[in-house]
Amino acid sequence: METPLIELKNVSKTYSTAAGDFIALRNVDLRINSGEFVGIVGKSGAGKSTLLNMINGVDDLSSGEVIVTDGGNSISVHAMSEDQRARWRGQNMGVVYQSFQLLPMLTLIENITLPMDLADNFRPRESKERAMQLLQLVELEEHANKLPAFISGGQQQRVAIARALANDPSILVADEPTGSLDSITADHIFDVFEHLITDQGKTIVMVTHDSGLTSRFSRNLKIADGELVKDVDLAEPAVDKTLRRRRK
Repeated sequence: METPLIELKNVSKTYSTAAGDFIALRNVDLRINSGEFVGIVGKSGAGKSTLLNMINGVDDLSSGEVIVTDGGNSISVHAMSEDQRARWRGQNMGVVYQSFQLLPMLTLIENITLPMDLADNFRPRESKERAMQLLQLVELEEHANKLPAFISGGQQQRVAIARALANDPSILVADEPTGSLDSITADHIFDVFEHLITDQGKTIVMVTHDSGLTSRFSRNLKIADGELVKDVDLAEPAVDKTLRRRRK
């Protein structure tokens, strides 16, 4: 059996609130292989973002384990300290947010070079050259010296993808990256993701509330009330499939 790139073992997450404990994830088991484009669909509050934060180590888990195996090296993400996780994430995993989170006082090219400078993976001249290459990848090189406020939301999201690729991570996790975009711009974002998988061998895990996007993923998962339903056909209602079987 192929060793998964990402493996979640019995992962649970409980938040303590003024109203009592809230269980965001319940005993989630998940294996994601290299080169997959995995879509995780669920309603608001279902646990989608929490699941991503378990994978990228942004948040602590309550129980279970998350293991990432890349280049023959296996890392138990939550066995590391918070600082160690931050350094590991900066070098090994790209994160794309729905709200872009570009730094408004930096130009587009500066937003992309910043992660490289923080990780100290490239010399300054090399980081600038790589940032321009990434802007070319998302077709925004002519806007390199603009501030984020002077480009559209869809363009900002493409810059956010370029920034997530700055240190050449093998894994991208994307939290509702098309949620605030129109359908044409969302299609462009998906085209970029598919290019990254087919041409660069990236692995992408994306969460969305929009079940209409599932045809673009190589594998669909559904999360509800913190529990994961594996490998479901979200595009076709279960009742329709039952009727189709009866007709046969």
